[in-house]
Amino acid sequence: MSTFERYLTVWVAVCIALGIALGHVFPGVFQAIGSAEIAKVNLPVALLIWLMIIPMLVKIDFAALSKVKEHWRGIGVTLFINWAVKPFSMALLGWIFIGWLFRPYLPEDQINSYIAGLILLAAAPCTAMVFVWSNLCRGEPHFTLSQVALNDVIMVFAFAPLVGLLLGLSAITVPWETLLLSVVLYIVIPVILAQFLRRAVLARGGEAVLNRLLSQLQPLSLMALLSTLVLLFGFQGEQILSQPLIIAMLAVPILIQVYFNSGLAYLLNRSTGETHNVAGPSALIGASNFFELAVAAAISLFGFDSGAALATVVGVLIEVPVMLSVVKIVNASRNWYDAGIPPGKRIALEQTKA
Repeated sequence: MSTFERYLTVWVAVCIALGIALGHVFPGVFQAIGSAEIAKVNLPVALLIWLMIIPMLVKIDFAALSKVKEHWRGIGVTLFINWAVKPFSMALLGWIFIGWLFRPYLPEDQINSYIAGLILLAAAPCTAMVFVWSNLCRGEPHFTLSQVALNDVIMVFAFAPLVGLLLGLSAITVPWETLLLSVVLYIVIPVILAQFLRRAVLARGGEAVLNRLLSQLQPLSLMALLSTLVLLFGFQGEQILSQPLIIAMLAVPILIQVYFNSGLAYLLNRSTGETHNVAGPSALIGASNFFELAVAAAISLFGFDSGAALATVVGVLIEVPVMLSVVKIVNASRNWYDAGIPPGKRIALEQTKA
């Protein structure tokens, strides 16, 4: 790990402070950048996400995707967390903290809207950013791509009925443009570009040249991540400074559900004997959120100035810092994780690899 990567937490803190300060000093500039969007998908952020994830996608050899079936345990755990645990745990946490503990300190007419926003945030698993988290914890890239693609397919059919069930609504307005555009922008196009680049480099110089290129692209990927942080916090700089207490209270259930769901996924993978390079991305995919879809759905259902929209925006703001902390926990606990896999399962896994 380079010195730059080793102090990534410091750079994240600096970028958060810088984004808030710049958003406060130059609100017009950030409003102009924030308005450059199609179907609630911000194009400058999308470009930065391309720079983040394309280096990870270049590592993927499509011929090796067939081996993903060896990691059926990790796929099963991730699907269980994403669709059977996370939305319901967030609904419970929202009711406990926003509907009860923090209720006296929040606007009474926005309580239900805040809870709805939290549910919308948890009802859809993240797509693009998980490639970054997976790479930082040395995750298995083929598993990550397969899991993201599977979640995207399920999301098309499950998002509306799941949200409708938890919010008690008979009909949900799904922002299909946002959902489909996000999948195309964050998955389809980057995968195609990355594979073209991979094949061109391999044809020109083989694996050695490819590895050299990947090492050169790694700092660019991290710089794009930090730049995204500056933009996201800059977009909401005024709002953070004007109502910090409400934002802090909304952040509490989000933080708890991230650590709860990532921890549960991590432990379930360990108990089933799954390898660490699958358990890491499984935990991160299980905990992260598709905030573009959540924000768009909240605005469509409740309005731009609603508590629901604010709750989803808080999810956007804490997504990167909190997921980086999960990455750090996953990396630091690798030896503990490997030591806890039952010997019989470890032998079976080694035989499967062989």
